Amino acid sequence: MNFQGYRRSNGKVGVRNHVLVIPSVVCSQGAAEAITRNVKGSVYLANVFGCAQVGADREQTKRTLVGFGTNPNVFAVLVVGNGCENLPAKEIAEAITPCGKRVEFIEIQEVGGTKKTIAQGKRIVKGMLADAAALPREPIPLSELILATECGGSDYTSGLASNPALGAASDLLVEAGGTVILSETTELIGAEHLLARRARTPEIGKQVLDLIAWWEKEAIATGQDIRGANPAPGNIAGGITTIEEKSLGCIYKGGTTTLEEVIAYAFPPTQKGLILMNTPGHDIDQLTGMMAGGAQIAVFTTGRGTPTGSPIAPVIKITGNAETYRKMKDNNDLSVSQVVQGKETVKEAGRRVFDEILAVASGKLTKAEKLGQRDFCIFKIGLNF
Repeated sequence: MNFQGYRRSNGKVGVRNHVLVIPSVVCSQGAAEAITRNVKGSVYLANVFGCAQVGADREQTKRTLVGFGTNPNVFAVLVVGNGCENLPAKEIAEAITPCGKRVEFIEIQEVGGTKKTIAQGKRIVKGMLADAAALPREPIPLSELILATECGGSDYTSGLASNPALGAASDLLVEAGGTVILSETTELIGAEHLLARRARTPEIGKQVLDLIAWWEKEAIATGQDIRGANPAPGNIAGGITTIEEKSLGCIYKGGTTTLEEVIAYAFPPTQKGLILMNTPGHDIDQLTGMMAGGAQIAVFTTGRGTPTGSPIAPVIKITGNAETYRKMKDNNDLSVSQVVQGKETVKEAGRRVFDEILAVASGKLTKAEKLGQRDFCIFKIGLNF
């Protein structure tokens, strides 16, 4: 089975064909945004980091920005820097270049101010867009697809309908040779042993258990109750009473196949099949990490509703709550509330989700894309100095 995608020079495949403007630092975000605002068809990242970061924190920001630049949904990249940051635009551009796509960088201080930077950036991006428009879609096997899975604004229907339906779709993609990323490590607490049992090796299973132990230790060290965030107030209002209940629903998104690998935040998978990426529970942090890891498309399940999208990847929103679908029809792409109503099986709903994934991968726009919802936030792991 195939979808219609864009084959890159390095063999990778995109489902979108974006020209991306990356501000290397928060100081250059305004210029980057202005370039894309004035050149229809380009997108930018709302990056607020890139300076006063050291060690692993700086490397994570760099890895994430580079990961977005190398993501196969991106045709070409312009990196915009200020000129004095400790994560220079040139360094980011040079790290993206080996993937084979066109990459350029400019710096506000070197060009001579914001207005000149915007003018030069517009010229560069217009040329990139002209080249991008000449690239046609072609048939691509499903084995080339990396699916990011996400749940947010969960309620009682999430664990009963939308997450199991996504899990059924995830199984179909894995059976076709594709890759599925499960994230939200903190939302596996209490269910981690179920995922560990499905690991390809005992070592991978231990990695799952060790991740949960680390997060629990970090939560205890802060002196705060993790239940202030998970389950969130909205989850509780939606009928979820404990973090274990939320986790048991969350884990369904990964389907039933073998867990092949555990990877760190914003790293690409090295295996096919079901993958666990270590991320926090923050929705945008998670999506950002998975897109930086190479995911070309996401399915986001929600009970209470969310407008979330991505700068470079389509995010399909599905809900198992009929009232949420009715109230937020401009945000939700698909309703699987029929499962809760007893009118549809989980497998039947999963097939509909799978078919939607194929349609969106082949070019169908999601509600979030139509609304211009382009959320971006990097998981921060250190102090600013």
